[in-house]
Amino acid sequence: MTETLLPLASFAAPNLRAVKAVLTDIDDTLTLHGRLPASAYKALEDLHRVGLVTIPITGRPAGWCDHIARMWPVDGIVGENGAFYFRYDDKNRKMLRVYGQPVDERQANNEKLKKLASRILKEFPGTAIASDQAYREIDIAIDFREDVPALPLETAERIRHAFEAEGAVAKISSIHVNAWFGRHDKLTMTRRMLRECFEIDTDAERRHIVYAGDSPNDAPMFAFFPNSVGVANVMPYKAIMTHLPRYVTRAEGGDGFAEFAKALLEARHG
Repeated sequence: MTETLLPLASFAAPNLRAVKAVLTDIDDTLTLHGRLPASAYKALEDLHRVGLVTIPITGRPAGWCDHIARMWPVDGIVGENGAFYFRYDDKNRKMLRVYGQPVDERQANNEKLKKLASRILKEFPGTAIASDQAYREIDIAIDFREDVPALPLETAERIRHAFEAEGAVAKISSIHVNAWFGRHDKLTMTRRMLRECFEIDTDAERRHIVYAGDSPNDAPMFAFFPNSVGVANVMPYKAIMTHLPRYVTRAEGGDGFAEFAKALLEARHG
């Protein structure tokens, strides 16, 4: 790995002023110790208010994403690690739902995942099916440190390998190992949403888009967007990440995201 993490203060004001879209992970990027702090929610509201395209990119389930797309000050959401995007049309009171797989394929893959996850839970005592699984449509999430006593990252890595050995895709977040069958990921669906909903060509505009994240499943986004930002709690994952963010905040979680949003807004108004 050749990337060097730079302090957020190194993010030059002209580059901050050129930002057109802000993409952000949710867990431990917008949240702090499992809660969404007022500082992070206000940061989203402030970014959205000045006309920046603002989209959470998350591993959280479809049920949560429906709520977020409707209720939060955002322009839409990519969920279940890129399985779909949702965008709520306030004017017409209609939800746009776009999936990467047809419904029959999703159903067949779900059956395979359930059987595989049942076996993996037995192989790794102390893990559990994530408490938000009832609201998922495409992937399965194994909890290794959200609602169970925290297990080491080495255990999460072994779970990931167990899924991959059976042909599934698996990614480690700060709390779950998410697994699915299919070729989608956060980056693929994000690029599709930006193109279809906002006419943004991510190849041409990648330097004008910032992705904020905190954990290994954010690595493809960090690699693609050169002006990516990690909140401070990304640091423990450095050794197992294939790509790091360009910049890192002083504060952790949602407070770190608010720190980044403040710098962005001050640059725009400076």
